[in-house]
Amino acid sequence: MTPRDPHSPQDRRASIAPELVDFGDLPEVEAEQAFEVMAQLERWQRASRELAESSAKYMRLNETDMRAIRMIMRAQQRNEVVTPKDIARETGISSASTTKLVDRLVDAGHLTRAAHPSDRRTVSIRVTDRTRRIARDTIGRQHTRRLAVAAAMSPNERATVIAFLSRLTEADDPQSALFEEHPAPPERP
Repeated sequence: MTPRDPHSPQDRRASIAPELVDFGDLPEVEAEQAFEVMAQLERWQRASRELAESSAKYMRLNETDMRAIRMIMRAQQRNEVVTPKDIARETGISSASTTKLVDRLVDAGHLTRAAHPSDRRTVSIRVTDRTRRIARDTIGRQHTRRLAVAAAMSPNERATVIAFLSRLTEADDPQSALFEEHPAPPERP
């Protein structure tokens, strides 16, 4: 048996179960282009995920820690005060888990706590200058490279990519009409 080549158009198309995808009357060459678009998007997602994992590993953080730090950094750029409640809302974790997260990140030198400027019942949370510098030097550099790729495109190319990603996001949105047309199967008894 010949091994499959995931980069081969024939093997990519063969890897998709015909009962899952309606190819309709789409000409072969257009179907292959559509598969190539999705394959390249998948490759970018994988590379992006690996980069995020590498950054988190370098900083000795997990994904929830990274989300919290990114949110706090964005808020600090807008001169907004961040509380533990804001972190819990952003990360989707309980208040007890948020306390543990903040304690851990303060102990590791990534965050600081201070009195809230107007609410004595809570504290404000800030990212340390050191962590902000590390994030800028690693993640910021990657964002700059990504923006350079987008900036190098023509306005028409950017408009096409924006439209494609908007439609793809809508297609994957669980609130979209697609899910209304095909409701979830009934739960097992």
